[in-house]
Amino acid sequence: MRNTAAKLKEGSLTVGFIGGSITDGRPGHNWPEPVARWLAETYPDVRIAVENAGIGATGSDLAAFRAKRDLIDTGCDLVFVEFAVNDNGEPTERRNKTREGLLRQLLADGKRDVVLAYTYCQDMYEPMMDGRLPDSIAEFEALAEHYGIGSVWMGKHALEEVKLGRLRWEEWLPDGLHPTQRGSLSYGESVIALLQEALSGIEVQGASAEASSAALPSALYAGNWQNVRFVPFEDVRAEGPWTVRRWVTLHWIDRALSTFAVGAKLAFSFEGTVLALAFDFGKSSAEFRYRIDGGEWTTSNRERPDWCGASGWLRLETIADGLPPGRHEFELEVVHGNRPDCTGTNFDLAFIGVV
Repeated sequence: MRNTAAKLKEGSLTVGFIGGSITDGRPGHNWPEPVARWLAETYPDVRIAVENAGIGATGSDLAAFRAKRDLIDTGCDLVFVEFAVNDNGEPTERRNKTREGLLRQLLADGKRDVVLAYTYCQDMYEPMMDGRLPDSIAEFEALAEHYGIGSVWMGKHALEEVKLGRLRWEEWLPDGLHPTQRGSLSYGESVIALLQEALSGIEVQGASAEASSAALPSALYAGNWQNVRFVPFEDVRAEGPWTVRRWVTLHWIDRALSTFAVGAKLAFSFEGTVLALAFDFGKSSAEFRYRIDGGEWTTSNRERPDWCGASGWLRLETIADGLPPGRHEFELEVVHGNRPDCTGTNFDLAFIGVV
């Protein structure tokens, strides 16, 4: 933690968090809260700034597109990455590529320290009780070793507290996934213990930010999502009543390309092997049909869980992964969806992402 130590000695530290609902700052009690409070208490003469970029129901794929805006450009010196749970259901090949792309972006300039933070979901119960690493965590650990970064297993710490009788299961995870305030404190305490150990020699180490700057090792996974870019809305050809709006209802969206007209169309060209669209999504969102390079039309059919509201979920839809390198043409038409849980025709496109 050379960068963190150096910034503490300078008197100013910006801490970033990115992950899913377990990290999301909006509930006000998740594990970043006790961590930030401990930093402020322990270093009263240091200005501690917090950038919590966690968003519920999102994974490392969306995070790869958000790293620059929400963590790098905001000047984070120390970043905690929590996606072992939300990536758990993704295929191994895909999550390895998205995770490595996110980490390589955060580490590329040598200006920040990165720590991987592992929480808990019920799929992890059997391997943990057998003393094994769940696959999602084991794959993260391979990246941690390759890039020489730290990790903290918050879920294991909390489970050990349950085994010792310090913490009731329902105090930790009443729904099997989302911690209560007490459960979040347990997660936070494990992170604080890591920070105490890592920073215990700050006065004698004399660490400097320059000392941590080094070339990244070669990538472990071909096609990782490091080199993300965006297709500007100005390059999109639109047909129908579209507007580009400054987005005021969701912090992580700057502008959205919007319509509520069934049959409205858009098209654009792009170069890359991956195409992803991000939306302000909810039960009032329209579906859409699309095609690439004049191929067959495909209609989206996105799940709308019971907890999903009318809007307010920043959701990534990966349209294509594994396209041949080169230039491609994308076409889209807004449709209703014709399903009971599709209560509107709002189409609010947050960004067009390419790898």
